[in-house]
Amino acid sequence: MEQCEEHELWGYHLVMNCKAGNQNTRDEYKIREFVSELVPAINMEAFGEPQLVHFGKDNKAGWTLVQLITTSNICCHFCDDTGDFYFDLFSCKPFEVIKVRELICKYFAPKQNKELLLKRGI
Repeated sequence: MEQCEEHELWGYHLVMNCKAGNQNTRDEYKIREFVSELVPAINMEAFGEPQLVHFGKDNKAGWTLVQLITTSNICCHFCDDTGDFYFDLFSCKPFEVIKVRELICKYFAPKQNKELLLKRGI
């Protein structure tokens, strides 16, 4: 696969797999608080209210968060059973990954975190 030239860059996609987060991964209000602090911390603008729905079966059950931002979206699924969660942020506007990481640690304190930042192009 060829690298995109900088002028072809469309956006930035942060993918984080987080293991064994704290009890806040099961708390609707803490998840809402997290996203309401995250959006301005990374200099983004929310487009409407976050959608937060609890669903799934067995070890897949948990909260799913979708927050539209004017430059794209933030999505995350939290597993009730393990505290594991899977976070995605896509934006055509750059953002500071370190701020995202700091807030994830502040709210959910995962024991392990693997992350990947993709530069998306067309």
